Amino acid sequence: MIIGVPKEIKTEENRVALTPAGALELTKRGHEVYVQSTAGAGSGFEDQDYEAAGARILPTIKDVYDKAEMIMKVKEPIEAEYDLIREDQLLFTYFHFASYEPLTRAMIKSKAVCLAYETVELPDRSLPLLVPMSEVAGRMAIQEGAKYLEKPSGGRGVLLGGVPGVRPGQVLVLGGGVVGTQAAKMAAGLGAQVIIMDISLSRLRYLADVMPANVQTVYSNEYNIRHYIKEADLIVGAVLIPGAKAPNLITRDMLKEMHAGTVLVDVAVDQGGCIETCRPTTHSDPTFVIDDVLHYCVANMPGAVPYTSTIALTNATLPYAIQLAGKGWQQACRESEPLKKGLNVVRGKVVYKGVAEAFDLPLDPVDDCLK
Repeated sequence: MIIGVPKEIKTEENRVALTPAGALELTKRGHEVYVQSTAGAGSGFEDQDYEAAGARILPTIKDVYDKAEMIMKVKEPIEAEYDLIREDQLLFTYFHFASYEPLTRAMIKSKAVCLAYETVELPDRSLPLLVPMSEVAGRMAIQEGAKYLEKPSGGRGVLLGGVPGVRPGQVLVLGGGVVGTQAAKMAAGLGAQVIIMDISLSRLRYLADVMPANVQTVYSNEYNIRHYIKEADLIVGAVLIPGAKAPNLITRDMLKEMHAGTVLVDVAVDQGGCIETCRPTTHSDPTFVIDDVLHYCVANMPGAVPYTSTIALTNATLPYAIQLAGKGWQQACRESEPLKKGLNVVRGKVVYKGVAEAFDLPLDPVDDCLK
């Protein structure tokens, strides 16, 4: 198969979909890999690194799209890429369709095959291609939150770990999945007092067993959220419903119950956000203030640490890319239930329930496109 790796053109996205090591694994299996010039530079990988791994370098993004049967990306295509995508071309990337209708309709119009990293799902309901970036984002949520709690950055002026004689910072984490678990671990490691909320009692039991003593588990409901936001210095939104829009757990009226200078980090922003007042921001302009509460809502947080993120992402996606390249997407999805669940939009039809429900679109049976 001919595989194309374009340079990410979303604002301040420094990751790349494939490392030279990943390119080598594909080329040694007989596949052709074409990488856009400087696509890996932001992650610390130069064109000559890819060429040494057997890949070929193309000068423009159009060249890559024109050549490739399968496109591997990190972020969803943006408007400038829509017309480059061909009918029947396989796109393997993060899409987060349910949070952005124009993208969904553009991919329907393109009649491409859109296989979303974030909905590839294992039998235990874990999301193997979302996990590595969720781990990065969860840890970064505390790193960034701690920075913006500093007074010069607009926060309350709280040191999360405190010092002897001074109470440590209070961190509230909404969601006990991968993002929330990593955020709680990082916050606890800094010495903060942490509350982590979830609606799954079995998950809360697990977290209560594995977390250090400065992490408490609390069942998530509106009453409890309203209670704990009053004392929180840093609140992390870490709620995910695979392939669907995140629910608003913190509403606009709740901001008035928080301390001035409280920091909100909404990791779910690329799925619509679990904080009503969130809107996507960028690394160059990451924050805004509403009702004296500072919001950090960068939609591609792992893009700030691209060397770590790119390697972690390739480690996860490469086994699936090898299946898709070796068998073709139809056979690979017939033989792999996790890959089949990654199909969202196929040849002009929506085949993933969460996307169809988000925009009241017809839902077609996914098995029909595999015949």
